[in-house]
Amino acid sequence: MKVLLVGNGGREHALARALVRTSDTTNPVDLVVQAGNPGIDPLGHPVPFDALDPAAVADLATRENADLVVIGPEAPLAAGVADAVRAAGIPVFGPSRAAAQLEASKSFAKQAMNRAGVATARSHTCTTMEQVDAALDDLGAPHVVKDDALAAGKGVVVTADREAAREHARACVEREGGAVVIEDYLDGPEVSLFCLCDGTDVIPLVPAQDFKRLLDANEGPNTGGMGAYSPLPWLREDLVAEVVAEVAVPTVRHMAERGTPFVGLLYCGLALTSKGTRVVEFNVRFGDPETQVVLERLDSSLAQLLHAAATGTLAQVPAPTWSSDAAVTVVMASAGYPGTLRTGEEITGVDQAEGLPGVTVIHAGTKTRLIGTEGAGEGNCCGVEPEEILVNSGGRVLDVTARAATVEAARAAAYEGVDLIHFDGAQYRRDIATWPARLQA
Repeated sequence: MKVLLVGNGGREHALARALVRTSDTTNPVDLVVQAGNPGIDPLGHPVPFDALDPAAVADLATRENADLVVIGPEAPLAAGVADAVRAAGIPVFGPSRAAAQLEASKSFAKQAMNRAGVATARSHTCTTMEQVDAALDDLGAPHVVKDDALAAGKGVVVTADREAAREHARACVEREGGAVVIEDYLDGPEVSLFCLCDGTDVIPLVPAQDFKRLLDANEGPNTGGMGAYSPLPWLREDLVAEVVAEVAVPTVRHMAERGTPFVGLLYCGLALTSKGTRVVEFNVRFGDPETQVVLERLDSSLAQLLHAAATGTLAQVPAPTWSSDAAVTVVMASAGYPGTLRTGEEITGVDQAEGLPGVTVIHAGTKTRLIGTEGAGEGNCCGVEPEEILVNSGGRVLDVTARAATVEAARAAAYEGVDLIHFDGAQYRRDIATWPARLQA
């Protein structure tokens, strides 16, 4: 099966690795990837292209005779890349631009949840500061303020400080066409559940937990995610079936009824509150860094599952099979993240970390750079050959992922890998997959 993978971040490296690792030997995956990620490029045929250009992606898929296009990030989905690929007659795993509004607009998602009967936090959508103040008064503290538009996982502020809440809300509503969603605070631990959807049927994957805050003990600003783990030993066994029946299936049914069938990955971000399970948010693609741990535990063919979702045949494929092993991923981020970044720092120790049993290093924000090229050409001063080094190029840089028999063993292996890797200014949490953080709201 020839698969074109759109996107080249950490999530896509995890997807590429799983597509190859779980490939059916009778129908192996031939992977075409978006060039530019030093971890992804060796796994397939790297091709440079603009992931936000629907026509360019559709043309590439046609030229490559792709059997399946898998869209990783949210931005290409919101740009309508899936629509263009479908119009070219090629199966695509990813929702249409209209269906991707479940993530691209928080207010749209809230309306969809309400109409589908999905339990979520009470909320107000605001476009003026007068509306913001009224919403803050109505809902009280702690204040949960969400940018209505895509914000790469960093558009949410949760604070007891009213002025901080107003400042974030003002930045959202004062943009052209800007809006903000203010909602009730949901207590309890959060859980991520990915559901594969083909417009009608739903197949859940295994749950995971993401650690959103930058610092240990869930302190500091929200980020795109600083680590994750799976399975969750403390989670009640019937939660997945409950979420499929009460969240995913009603949402997919509602989207079909409104003429925007949902095909792709419905990410259900859940809060296990004192009043029951509530949806915090929907995303319309694999979450990062939960993808790294969920797919690390997958033992059956990922390509088969994604192709079935893209072609409306999920009901005909075997259910995915999962390892009983645990997986833990720890994100190493650049100095300054999630604000102004310091990039271009040399990264060492990746090969040593990957030499550890069960450890894989996922590249999220890296690139290669040639050094020793000064004076190259005429004489090449001192006869020194240029050297290619790895440097950080984004906010989240590496996801050190480990698989082992227990959560504790996987956690220990992941941190053993982290300790072997160095780049100046590296930030990472030391409490990923620890019990207190699991149970903290």
